[in-house]
Amino acid sequence: MKIARHLALLFSCTLAVPAQAQDWPDRRHLPIEPYQKLGKLDPSVGASDSIEWPTEIAAPDGAPNILLIMTDDVGFGASEVFGGPIPTPTYAKLAKEGLKFNRFHTTAVCSPSRAALITGRNHHVASTGIIMEFSTPFPGYHSLVSRSVGTIGEILTDNGYATSWYGKNHNVPDWQTTPAGPFQLWPTGLGFEYFYGFLGGDAHQFRPAIFENTVAVDPYLGRMDDYILDKDLADHAIKWIRDQKAVNPKKPFLAYYTPGTAHAPHHAPKDWIAKFKGKFDYGWDKQREMTFAKQKEIGVIPLDAVLNPTPAEYGRWDDLSPDMKRVAAREMECYAAALAYADNQIGRVIDAIDQMGELDNTLIIYIQGDNGSSSEDTTGVGVTSEVVTLGNKFPDEPEFMIKNIDEFGGPWFQNLYARGWAHAMNTPFQWDKKIASHLGGTRTSMVMSWPARIKNPGLRSQFTHLTDIVPTILEASGIPAPETINGFKQVPMNGTSLMYLLDDANAPERHTTQYFEIIANQGIYHEGWLANTTPKRLPWVGFGPSNPDPFNDYEWELYDLSKDFSQSKNVAKENPEKLEELRKLFVSEASRNQVFPLDDRYIERAAPENRPQHNVGRTEYTYFDGTVRITEGMAPNMKNRSYSITAEVEVPEGGAEGILLTQGGWFGGNALMLLDGKPTFVYARSHYPQHKYRVQGPDKLGAGKHTVAVNFAYEGGKEAGKGGTATLTVDGKEVAKGRIEETVPIRISMDETLDIGEDTGTPVVRDYEVPFHFTGEIDKVVVNLN
Repeated sequence: MKIARHLALLFSCTLAVPAQAQDWPDRRHLPIEPYQKLGKLDPSVGASDSIEWPTEIAAPDGAPNILLIMTDDVGFGASEVFGGPIPTPTYAKLAKEGLKFNRFHTTAVCSPSRAALITGRNHHVASTGIIMEFSTPFPGYHSLVSRSVGTIGEILTDNGYATSWYGKNHNVPDWQTTPAGPFQLWPTGLGFEYFYGFLGGDAHQFRPAIFENTVAVDPYLGRMDDYILDKDLADHAIKWIRDQKAVNPKKPFLAYYTPGTAHAPHHAPKDWIAKFKGKFDYGWDKQREMTFAKQKEIGVIPLDAVLNPTPAEYGRWDDLSPDMKRVAAREMECYAAALAYADNQIGRVIDAIDQMGELDNTLIIYIQGDNGSSSEDTTGVGVTSEVVTLGNKFPDEPEFMIKNIDEFGGPWFQNLYARGWAHAMNTPFQWDKKIASHLGGTRTSMVMSWPARIKNPGLRSQFTHLTDIVPTILEASGIPAPETINGFKQVPMNGTSLMYLLDDANAPERHTTQYFEIIANQGIYHEGWLANTTPKRLPWVGFGPSNPDPFNDYEWELYDLSKDFSQSKNVAKENPEKLEELRKLFVSEASRNQVFPLDDRYIERAAPENRPQHNVGRTEYTYFDGTVRITEGMAPNMKNRSYSITAEVEVPEGGAEGILLTQGGWFGGNALMLLDGKPTFVYARSHYPQHKYRVQGPDKLGAGKHTVAVNFAYEGGKEAGKGGTATLTVDGKEVAKGRIEETVPIRISMDETLDIGEDTGTPVVRDYEVPFHFTGEIDKVVVNLN
């Protein structure tokens, strides 16, 4: 009997439960354990009380579905909804039925905006004061988001939502983006149950480096002729939403949809580009004037707003030659087609929700741009490849651009339009992406739709910010901001819910103070006033002098935005006390948000030594067949040095072909392979014909085991981007030798990787098509750095 009583006591204590059912669920502390009311538990089932199954956490009754959308590099004046030239009918339909926000703000650049959006905290609080690739060790910049800064994915998943993320990420630390992880800061590690998208800052629309959760996939294979990423993202979002509602129709979902369009490359289907042929022949100067007039006409800016003049550094349309006007017009046609097509695919997702009968209780937040449009074109006439021209300092040749005008928008260019177009897309403001001190960098537009709840549609002109979105979603869902997640005390959110604006267009704004900082471009908004610095570097200048004390050494401006919508009249001289008051407020806000120290370097921060180096001192790398997607930061650094690649292979009867090792692709990279059965080494300094090099042996490899190697002897010393000699050997015997006159100096690629036994992405040369699997057997491939 004693044993029986002991067992009964033991069984009755196996589950810790709240004293009262009304205490459950406590949504302030996540995750939430299932609740079960227990009665008597006896060693025998017959003597135990009958009990019900544990109750698992569910979203609050009536909680809406959430579709959170954010496009990329789209300025305030790009979409027709806000006076621009680009038709976005999905955005327009939501705006007509919901709310339009004309004083919505971002951080001014990609990763920081995305961190602020999904956490509800300022970007430096999320340790994302700069893009992932340029992170530095300081608390506000190291890119390792604290577990005390939970995401909307974590919060909603733990509160009974189904959650997913599509498209661009750009929130994983640069050195953690390989298939080997770690995965704690990937979308699935941040609480999103499903991810389908890309990790970097941009993606090739026709050959993207996609991950499904943490597994690398190549969705374009077998459908090269008609594949495009924007459609693929919509297809996956639609399928996931349908599956959720088919299995559990009462369970609400969060779908975070961020396609990466219209960040460069400005890719789009050919027929969509054709829709815009001739639409921009009048140029960017005229476009800015037309947009400004239209904005006033449709009431998205005040009638007394001022059009800021375009600085001379942007260049004037009329100064272009007739041929370069054709090129520049084509660039804008591609950008317009990319954004219009993305909006079309977003429309497909919303239509699918509508067809399921779910649209009425779906809160749609559609942010048109994670920052202003990008003027990072270094030439003034656009570029055919961002990484080649901006990163690797090879200026485009006008003759090449003219001759290959039809390649713009297609897979063999990574085109970005001329900076004059970017400034036109940011009408009526000053400056562009990266310039956090000015509205051209930070102010984009937003539309919010919720048919079941919004009964007073129209324009909202209160100051709003990316950090307001998570608090808005939580209030709409009836979920409190958590105090702890997985035992980690949560940092308070910086944003303010926008639910107060759903019914009252004239409500006093609640987000009354907001700092801005990117690359030491500083600003502080407070109760209608904006104090900000004057940029030291133009938006397209990646390298330049660095200032040791940007706060004190930069010139400061002052604007009364309550009277000056477009930040056009600097009143610093008339209001020195107000300026000083706001500068002190900036210091206070910056101090408590991990903004210091200020750093005005940009591409200079990309140096590998600025981030954790897991391969310091390593000179030998061994890989095996099927290893793919090794990102540049974790691959052997073959730039500006001598190296060798040695492959141990077995060739079957009848011969073999395919990739042994490749890094990069069409816009820069190398590959050791068997091409037509012959040992071949190819190298690309860029996508220009004169930058494609080939060294090939005369004979096909016979059946059997072989050692195929290339030894590259760099001849540039400590200078970057110089040439060298590549020597091919088979079984230790030289079979070919050739010169490579120029090499990639700084960055192989923003999205392509090192692969063994196949080529993901684009080919280095067009003599083969990806994936070009090796048809023999690879024992191993060894890279030695000299």
